Amino acid sequence: MKETVTGVRLQKILSTAGVASRRASEQIILEGRVTVNGEVVRTLGTRADPAKDAVKVDGRRIKLDVRNRYIVLYKPKGYVTTRSDPEGRRTVMDLIGEGAYIYPVGRLDYDSEGLLLMMTDGDLAARLTHPRHEVEKVYEVIVMGAPDGAAIEKLRQGVFIDGRRTAPAHVSVGTTVKGPRPTTLLTITLHEGRNRQIRKMCRAVGLPVRDLRRVRMGAISLGRLKPGHWRDLTPREVETLKKS
Repeated sequence: MKETVTGVRLQKILSTAGVASRRASEQIILEGRVTVNGEVVRTLGTRADPAKDAVKVDGRRIKLDVRNRYIVLYKPKGYVTTRSDPEGRRTVMDLIGEGAYIYPVGRLDYDSEGLLLMMTDGDLAARLTHPRHEVEKVYEVIVMGAPDGAAIEKLRQGVFIDGRRTAPAHVSVGTTVKGPRPTTLLTITLHEGRNRQIRKMCRAVGLPVRDLRRVRMGAISLGRLKPGHWRDLTPREVETLKKS
């Protein structure tokens, strides 16, 4: 393919179109999933003119003349936060019901529920999930048992999981339901997003998690959304996310 010197880098075209973040778009290019005018491109830094060249990902032509889409979804338990699943499990795309290149921002475990942002803006998604920006994520967590002050303080100060200490977290203790198997509601605010982090943190201090629900990310909260439902973010909410 004859490269367009004055064009736009392919990874930027893909990111602007909402296919993925720039870093993820580079991987998509290296995997040979991108064609320009019918020719497979694997070289990073290749440029194209989105107004003239036919840029396709997995055989589907991408469009730059559409507005970015931003939605908030109440993910129920039993769904994976990916566009597809090799194990055949239900994905959040089954709830959205759209074939657009809209992607989850970060992850929410299969057995967890709550707020999930999804968007076509790859650059914003990458910024929101990068540890450097420390975007707040708030969770309501029901743990087994009645935690003492020492366990809560450990959660607040950080515990070792997967070989390294977690960052300090804000933890408040709610109601304890007494009985043969007591449970306690905790509200935990994190500024990082490691794999199954809250479940591992709580298990490390002897508090197995029964239920976990994310209720806020940055300035966006679940509000009155019901499980399985979603809504578009307002322009003001989108601007707030970009500033965060």
